[in-house]
This record gives sequence, C-alpha cells and structure tokens, in this order.
Amino acid sequence: MEFAIQDKVDPQSVSKRKIGVAAVAALLVAVLVFTGAVLPAEYGVDPLGTGELLGLLALAQVIAITTEESEYRTDEYELRLAPSEWVEYTYRLQEGGTMLYTWGATGPVEYNFHSAPDGAPPGYAESFDSAESASANGSYVAPFTGVHGWYWENAGNEEIVITLSTAGFYRDAHVARDRADGYRDLLDARGDPLD
Repeated sequence: MEFAIQDKVDPQSVSKRKIGVAAVAALLVAVLVFTGAVLPAEYGVDPLGTGELLGLLALAQVIAITTEESEYRTDEYELRLAPSEWVEYTYRLQEGGTMLYTWGATGPVEYNFHSAPDGAPPGYAESFDSAESASANGSYVAPFTGVHGWYWENAGNEEIVITLSTAGFYRDAHVARDRADGYRDLLDARGDPLD
C-alpha cells in the first residue's frame, strides 16, 4: 500500500504580493456586491443598473407596515341623487393616511375622486380617478394633508342610490350637495360613535 505524501506549504513561500492581490480582489468583489445588490435592494440606489436588471429595486420599495397617529375609523353612508343632482363626499386625511373604500350605485353615475391640499386656492383639486360607473373599490394613500373624496353626479332620469363604505385613518367626513352642506359623525373600529 502506497501513501501519497503531500508537501506542506511553506509559509515563507506565500509572498506578500499574493496576499495583497487576494485582499484587493476580495475588496473589489465586496464593493461590486454592495453597489450591485445591497444598495438597490435596501436603499433603491442603482448606480450599476443591476438592481433593475435583477429585479432588486422592488425590494427597496416594499413597506410592510406603516404606523398611523390618528385613530382607525369606519363610515357607511347612503346618498340619494335625483336626476341631474350632484353630491360631494370628502374626508380629511393627513399625508400618508390610508383609506379603504367601496361604493355601489343603483345605476351608473359620473364620478371623480379628487383631493385638495390644505392652503390650496378655492376650487383647486387634483383628480385621481374619473369615470362613469355603478361601483368602485380600492385603497387610497393621501399624497398630502387635506380633503380627499368623491364627486358623484346623476346624469340619468331616475333617482340613484349610492352606498359608500370606508375604513381608515381620517379625521372627519363632510357631505356637500346642491341643497345641503354639513359634517357627519364617524364610528371607531368597534362601530361606536366618536366624540
């Protein structure tokens, strides 16, 4: 039986130059990994374009939890619109405040979801969704502090009933129509009236 005898590496034979080259190579790989993968995935910074190529930029944009300072509230309301009548229903949200909504109507209505920031000139609004439909549902994150909500108009010849249901982090609800204007009472998460 023969055994192979391996030569031991003489520490003196490994040159300082080889160690230096290996260290520099390791540092370059670390810098490439950091700029090509970590920066795009963690911070959304993509100087090499690898984050977009590998789909890493999406990781930096995911925010799983957002805390809210205001109380969670719910609101359900039924609006009746005579032919050619309009109504506007808005909520006051802080910038970043979230609201879930669903509404349905007994017939198609022209609607516009819009927002106006605090301090905007009278009549100013930014429109986010405008169409003719009998329903809509979704979520909304306020891009700025102000009023946010819907304008509905009955362009038909029959009375239409709109049922609106929302939940989220808003402070108050306001209804305005061509014959009335006023604030509404809201409910907390348990369905109890808020003070």
